[in-house]
Amino acid sequence: MAVFFHFHRILYSHNVFQLNFRMIRVALPTTASAIPRSISTSPGETISKNHEEEVKRVWRKADAVCFDVDSTVCQDEGIDELAAYLGVGEAVANVTRTAMNGNARFRYRDALAARLQVMKPNHEQLEQFVNISKPKLTVGIRELVSRLHARGTHVYLVSGGFRRLILPVAELLGIEKSRIYANEILFDKFGKYHGFDTSELTSDSGSKETGKPAVIALLKKMYNYKTVVMVGDGATDVEASPPADAFIGFGGNVIREGVKARAKWYVTDFDVLRKDLDHDESDIDDE
Repeated sequence: MAVFFHFHRILYSHNVFQLNFRMIRVALPTTASAIPRSISTSPGETISKNHEEEVKRVWRKADAVCFDVDSTVCQDEGIDELAAYLGVGEAVANVTRTAMNGNARFRYRDALAARLQVMKPNHEQLEQFVNISKPKLTVGIRELVSRLHARGTHVYLVSGGFRRLILPVAELLGIEKSRIYANEILFDKFGKYHGFDTSELTSDSGSKETGKPAVIALLKKMYNYKTVVMVGDGATDVEASPPADAFIGFGGNVIREGVKARAKWYVTDFDVLRKDLDHDESDIDDE
């Protein structure tokens, strides 16, 4: 009797399951036209697009924009170019590639020290290099900086490179020297290499108290900026946001996959950024 009762319950449950299953099937849309158009068939793509729009909104209202220099504002890596001039290009380039791809197990300051230890430029060599070299500006950066200046946006050059190499770049772009944050090579009284200034915020990275995050935090505190954007190609640029209100990845000279994957908005042409500044703000409010 107990066995029969148990079998009856199983049969009853099975019939109810079939009935419910049929009801569910009937309730589902049977044609593509019945699927609401507001439902995205590619959720990942939609989320990515929303993130990009979010960064664009911040970009359009930025009080200040901080640009990385090497492989962003300029087509090349200044440190590598100086190393090549000194005859140790390949050795230094290997250290640079490792550091910029975010794969270095040591701190940025250690990477910088390692590169300089290979180079050991004296004061005369540094000045000679600057005098014979002309900055290789990335296509479109002049126009973009000019557009930002016209809007009243403050433009900064924030780099893990050397200030002496960046001064000519700032001059070409009409950026004040005081708006350069970079590293300083030190020399002894005979002009020989004597290390670098470790008190510079850009001489290290890896935390919010050093590197580009610290520079941006300082700028916000000093000038009460409400919105600051960081634009760059490397791992040290990504870590600047926060405190930067947005990060825009740039791949016009070199594409670093790790950076591209972490950037909500990634561009390969500065004209994209310049033209986006002309976006009608009224469209944003209507969205």
